[in-house]
Amino acid sequence: MNPAFDLSGKLAVVTGARRGIGLAIAEALAAAGADIVAVSAHLESEGSQVEARVTALGRECLSMTADFADRTAVADVAARLADLGRPVDILVNNAGTIARTPAAQHSDADWDHVIAVDLSSQFTLTREVGRRMLERGQGKIIFTASVLSFQGGINVPGYAAAKSGIAGLTRALANEWAGRGVNVNAIVPGYIETDTTRALRDDPARDAAILGRIPAGRWGRPEDLGGVAVFLASAAADYVHGALIPVDGGWLAR
Repeated sequence: MNPAFDLSGKLAVVTGARRGIGLAIAEALAAAGADIVAVSAHLESEGSQVEARVTALGRECLSMTADFADRTAVADVAARLADLGRPVDILVNNAGTIARTPAAQHSDADWDHVIAVDLSSQFTLTREVGRRMLERGQGKIIFTASVLSFQGGINVPGYAAAKSGIAGLTRALANEWAGRGVNVNAIVPGYIETDTTRALRDDPARDAAILGRIPAGRWGRPEDLGGVAVFLASAAADYVHGALIPVDGGWLAR
């Protein structure tokens, strides 16, 4: 391995790590040498898939649960991280949710829940963990944005708004923190085979329309995001700040 990509001795926090993109990123970071703190709303305290994959690679895995719609729960996670006895080197803000309803029927409850999970909790956790990174003068923060950070989508107004907010938050924090040793960037997944996109893949018309626009000719897989995550978490990305890197099979290029 190129030593610039070596994460040995680093501690990475990955939210939304129970499945899908978060699970794949946690595994990729562990394969590069990082120990993992996996955080998710319904993560098993022992015997989870992420724990099995991380420990199989010879790395440590600590599991935490948190409802990302609850700011108190998110603050509690930040407090627990501060008491681990070792600093957080890498924070991957991947926890998220989606509500698929036409805008005219999109309830306040759905809007509030999506914004809380996908945007507000991301800021709360990043502020607390980032503050300690600033004190040390080093750290890597990675958000999971979306192609809908650049587009409006269909029937997902809350999600599109939140992910657009993540793009802005990534840039805003990079502007403040780049000169203080903390890198803030975002991965921009395209259409990935996860539970979040199952409704689209199960709809023949939507599935065909989406595949017809992806130059790569296939849906993405969670593991497609691992390499970019390792890059952004590593010394190889020390001069990368405020970037939103698409991993979308060419979707945004169309």
